Amino acid sequence: MTGFAPRTAKIPYGGDYNPEQWPEEVWEEDHRLFGKAGIDTLTVGVFAWSVVQPTPDTYDFTVLDRVLGLAAREGRRVVLATGTAAVPPWLARAHPEVHRTDFEGRRHGYGQRHNFCPSSPAYRRLSTALAGRMAQRYADHPVLLAWHINNEYGGACYCELCARSFRDWLRARYGTLDALNDAWWTTFWSHRYTDWAEIEPPSALTEHWRGPDHTAFQGITLDYRRFMTDALLGCFVAEKEAVRAHSAGTPVTTNFMGPYQPLDYHRWAPHLDFASWDSYPPPDAPPTRAAFAHDLMRGLKGGAPFWLMEQTPAATACRDINPLRRPGELRLASWQAVAHGADAVLYFQMRASRGACEKYFGAVIGHAGREDTRVFREVAALGAELAALGPATLGARTPARTALLFDWDSWWALEISDGPSRLVSYLDVLHGYYRAAREAGADVDVVPVTADLSAYDVVLAPLLHLIKGDVATRLEAVAERGGTVLTTCLSGRNDEHDRAFLADVPGPLGPLMGIRVDEWDARPAHEDRPVRLGDLEAAGSLVFEIVLPRGAEPVGTYTADFYAGTPAVTRHRFGDRGGEGWYVATLLDEAGTGEVIRQVLARHDLLGPYARHRGVESSRRVTPDGTELHFLLNHTAATAELTAHSSATDLLTGKPYEPGDPFTLGPLGVAVLRLA
Repeated sequence: MTGFAPRTAKIPYGGDYNPEQWPEEVWEEDHRLFGKAGIDTLTVGVFAWSVVQPTPDTYDFTVLDRVLGLAAREGRRVVLATGTAAVPPWLARAHPEVHRTDFEGRRHGYGQRHNFCPSSPAYRRLSTALAGRMAQRYADHPVLLAWHINNEYGGACYCELCARSFRDWLRARYGTLDALNDAWWTTFWSHRYTDWAEIEPPSALTEHWRGPDHTAFQGITLDYRRFMTDALLGCFVAEKEAVRAHSAGTPVTTNFMGPYQPLDYHRWAPHLDFASWDSYPPPDAPPTRAAFAHDLMRGLKGGAPFWLMEQTPAATACRDINPLRRPGELRLASWQAVAHGADAVLYFQMRASRGACEKYFGAVIGHAGREDTRVFREVAALGAELAALGPATLGARTPARTALLFDWDSWWALEISDGPSRLVSYLDVLHGYYRAAREAGADVDVVPVTADLSAYDVVLAPLLHLIKGDVATRLEAVAERGGTVLTTCLSGRNDEHDRAFLADVPGPLGPLMGIRVDEWDARPAHEDRPVRLGDLEAAGSLVFEIVLPRGAEPVGTYTADFYAGTPAVTRHRFGDRGGEGWYVATLLDEAGTGEVIRQVLARHDLLGPYARHRGVESSRRVTPDGTELHFLLNHTAATAELTAHSSATDLLTGKPYEPGDPFTLGPLGVAVLRLA
């Protein structure tokens, strides 16, 4: 993975700042408060297109010049956005074809944001022109730290421009209609295409019914999602090239959204200099949900640190109910990001908007501009901690020996499948295995199926629905050198085009797993089936595959229904070095998943020393000079009584520890231990 990150002397601290919404007299007060809070980095210009280019023939940099000039005077750095995430009204009026056509076939009028067709030549021309003008003007500005292209890319368009672009994309991918017809299996339902012009985007008006996830032809829908990923990526790359023409030495990023289904971020990763993302976990999510997303983002650039580009300091404002972050939760969430690889901690937003849909979104500075609020005090206290920490964590990587494979193609294909069950959530199942590994104390890299697996002792591949390229061979190589590979039901089913393998399930994974799946059952969510795992009575749900061992041994068995006594979990010895392939034939509950994962990790001595302390998260990073850092985070409301396992110093308190020394983590407490 190529690219380079911003160079800083400490963890950058700050966030999205929109001074164009406020009179200039407010800006001076903002910077006074930034100083009190330890804010040193501002993301500027994210939605500034109509300010910078008020008419088609006019560029006006007056506001941005003053904003950046004030930042320079106050000694702050700026992540400068190209401002292209929302088109200005004049552009939409002059080029109505820039409006998106939605899944139901409706051409939209002007409004909202992310309101452009990615195939629109007008949008591409004008957005790249703006990005180039911005770079030309500010490339050598002393405050410039990084370029921020667009903002939270997403959405899809189904207009005629996209239809034509889709056909061009298909020609480049398949070369001939014969190859396309074979890939999509168009002999089904008389769909064989004889002219590229006959192909329409899969929408509510063509192949779909009951919404975007119900399609008659999975192949075309899968390809349209790939195409839309590439279409939006093309917009990013065009702006990046326009910026690079004037600002070659400044790193470029765009802010991702964690495990965001519409876009395959693995296809984007090579084009970013460094990964960054906006963390807004669901309010009822366990702490491992945010950790999972952090590790996915870290995996985009081969384990390099990422930037936490946005998080709320208080509450979001985009859900029906928006709970407030309780005292201590902001600090804990921020340190969790650092523990998982963040080299920046930034917020949305610095000052609350006075109007529109984000006026109640959490902010460092509220509408009254006070510095005596709880939120401001917590932000300032964290700013002081990060300043005291200095560069101690910068550039540090996570030395994980466990990998979790994450595959957008399998996610898409599984959830548009008409069988066996539409109730299976790819994200929930992967998070379940990730959670089990993290709670057992293992560091986990969340990586694409194309990743180099040679560094891992354990590779978890749940719901690996599509088998692409040489992934099956590379998984076998893990076991051949003594490692363990685990996969689950619904894996090894189809090829990259979502065509079923003409072989026993799990297809190319069969030799490694040492089984074949004879048939499969699916049941409603409330109809679990018990599974016996040693002394544990666990439960499976939704999908129940009936497994015939072909060399594998049972580890867990079903104990109900006509398949009682057949294997629900198997283990297969593979290779000459004691490698193993584990197959889980149902969706185990949390207890069952945890038991299986603990058995797998224990085999490789990967159970963490703090795993018995439920609610205490541990994570490691190793700095470029070889210094090992252990992060301990208490996600509970009770004090955790712990014991030091190594000679270390807590970088947040300065307190030294020797092996066996007791120490405590208060409720929502954090320790950053530098090992001696």
